[in-house]
Amino acid sequence: MIKKVLSVFLVCLLAVALTACGSTASGEKASGSAKKSETITVKHELGTTKVPKNPKNVVVFDFGALETLDKLGVPVKGVAKGSALPSYLSKYKDSKYANVGGLKDPDFEKINALKPGLIIISGRQSSAYKELSKIAPTIYVGIDDAHYMDSFTKNAETLGKIFGKEDEVGKALDSINQSIDDLKAITSKDNKKGLVLISTGGKLSAFGPGSRYGLVYDVFGVKPVDDQIKASTHGQKITYEYIAKKNPDYLFVVDRDQAIGGDTKASKVLDNDLVNGTKAAKSKHIVYLDPEIWYLSGGGLLSMEDMIKEVKAGIE
Repeated sequence: MIKKVLSVFLVCLLAVALTACGSTASGEKASGSAKKSETITVKHELGTTKVPKNPKNVVVFDFGALETLDKLGVPVKGVAKGSALPSYLSKYKDSKYANVGGLKDPDFEKINALKPGLIIISGRQSSAYKELSKIAPTIYVGIDDAHYMDSFTKNAETLGKIFGKEDEVGKALDSINQSIDDLKAITSKDNKKGLVLISTGGKLSAFGPGSRYGLVYDVFGVKPVDDQIKASTHGQKITYEYIAKKNPDYLFVVDRDQAIGGDTKASKVLDNDLVNGTKAAKSKHIVYLDPEIWYLSGGGLLSMEDMIKEVKAGIE
């Protein structure tokens, strides 16, 4: 009788254990399924995109986003190698990273073959947004020059949310904002004025507040020598006489030719009596900014740190 009762007890106990295991497995499966299907809704300039959490085979066209993902340790599958990669991102020249075309001519066939979980683009690829969106979720992370820090911060935080790197992004942004505050503490007390220009093929264009390089004034606090320059992407064409007339205390120069492998050097273009007679030249405050950061990239967690350092060093 005792053996019979014990046998029944053991059978019941085994049934309970199996039920519990089944429930756990079912729960784990459900949890895993929910996790797998988790998405993030990203609103950007070109639309609204649902992006899977931690997508695989990421394709990146925007170098600012690429450097941010690099800093965060997020792997990518495809990069726009058809255009000049900044030297500090040269690791992506390796064959293990697929070449998905140039900044203005994406290789749709190659991208499709990669089966990407996410495609990241900016201004130069905006016209291809609809076509790329047919292949995979596509987000636009171009910088809004008129609201640089808001745009920059949003992009970094968006990438942080997609890849589960919110804490890392938060710490990086705190560090950058502190560096900007330190720089503004200097520029706020400085009555000297600056001018940002780009040199390309021997021709010069100037940029004012709200423009492509407006963050020098709008974010870093350098006072503009000319606040009437129309905000634009390509700048306002200027002459040596203009520079001499405005007579800036600081002259920040982006050498486009050096960024794209051209022959003309901005230092030679600006080596003339009119420019050499300015306060900037006399005080040795003609600052040649890193063209890879300022022209090819920008808008990422790495380049922003360097931009702050360059402007700060230029006015000290």
